[in-house]
Amino acid sequence: MPDKKILVLNKQQIQQKIDRMAYQVLEDNLDEEEVIIAGILPRGNFVAERLKTVLDNIAPFKSRLINLDLDKDSSSLKAKLDIDVQECANKVIILVDDVLSSGKTLAYGLGVFLDVPLKKMRTLVLIDRNHKSFPIATDFTGIALSTVLKEHVDVVLNQPDEEDAVYLR
Repeated sequence: MPDKKILVLNKQQIQQKIDRMAYQVLEDNLDEEEVIIAGILPRGNFVAERLKTVLDNIAPFKSRLINLDLDKDSSSLKAKLDIDVQECANKVIILVDDVLSSGKTLAYGLGVFLDVPLKKMRTLVLIDRNHKSFPIATDFTGIALSTVLKEHVDVVLNQPDEEDAVYLR
């Protein structure tokens, strides 16, 4: 059977989703001085970078981008931040990933910040597949897709030989 790709979002639609979510983040944090955007590597950080770019143009608060590297195959939490996690104390964290499927990645991402007193933590994903195995909900979602487990959502961002897009395979 050939590998069929169905276009879900094109480049312009991806940017429209990110723009809308940036305004939602702005509305949720109007009184803040700084918001930390934690992009989960490898692709959540691409969404986080774009979110930060929009926020820098529309928000009165400072937005700071950090990268979160998780070992998603581990049975325990193994993570690296590119800053000391204590720098996040008493701040707002927006945890960003490209696709939410089971919720394991976001659950691990939340775990990184459990020992730090935060003002609040929010989650943001470009695509929510609605197949959660973990009790994770998103605060800001680009699009919710009802898919079957065998289908795969492919988010293409920042690839030199391909235009930004989201495909369902």
